[in-house]
Amino acid sequence: VVAEGRNVSVNGAAVPEGRPYLHKGLGVTWPGDWVAVASSLGVRVAWDRHLAVTVTAEPELRGGTWGLCGTYTDDPADDFVRPDGDIAAFATAFANAWKVP
Repeated sequence: VVAEGRNVSVNGAAVPEGRPYLHKGLGVTWPGDWVAVASSLGVRVAWDRHLAVTVTAEPELRGGTWGLCGTYTDDPADDFVRPDGDIAAFATAFANAWKVP
C-alpha cells in the first residue's frame, strides 16, 4: 500500500478516495480525514495524510511483534530492541538500526 497525500494505491492500482477497498485480507477505509489500512494479520495503520500515524495491533499479537512497533509486552525495558536483539539506549539509535536500503 502506498499513500501520498490524497492518493492511495494497492499494488500499483489506485484506490478512489472515500471508497472502501477490501481484497485478500487487506482493507482500506477513510475514517474522517484519515486513511486506514487493516490486514487480516491483526494490524491496522492509520495516517492523517500529513504527519500523524497510529499503529494498532490485536491483543492476540501481544508479545509476538518485532521492529519499529516494539515487542508489544507493556514492558518499557524492551521497547528499543534492535534487529540483533540488543537494546538501543536512544530512540534515534533504535530507529536507525531498523533502516533498510
